[in-house]
Amino acid sequence: MSASNEAAHGSRRTYLIGFLLSVVLTAVPFWLVMSGALAPQITGTVIVLLAVVQILVHTVCFLHVNTRSEGGWTLMAYAFTAVMVLIVIAGSLWIMFHINSNMMPLMEMPSS
Repeated sequence: MSASNEAAHGSRRTYLIGFLLSVVLTAVPFWLVMSGALAPQITGTVIVLLAVVQILVHTVCFLHVNTRSEGGWTLMAYAFTAVMVLIVIAGSLWIMFHINSNMMPLMEMPSS
């Protein structure tokens, strides 16, 4: 494999590290749920945090998004997409959380 090809597509070492990290980041949440080692709220929080770490591992190890590739444009596009997704998710959750307070109370219908 040439040096330019290896830089563009990553090395065997990068893929192996990414694979091993992905396996660990998948096995740990599975074990947490199956063993019940932590409280449900803490387990959920840990799973979400490990999912975010796994997204970052996949982005760096398999998608090769970094500051060097394509002059940093792939990283900037990825960051823009992440910000937009966070805005949409946060806005949706905010609307759903507050929609109940803006609803009119239900009125009991008289029985006929």
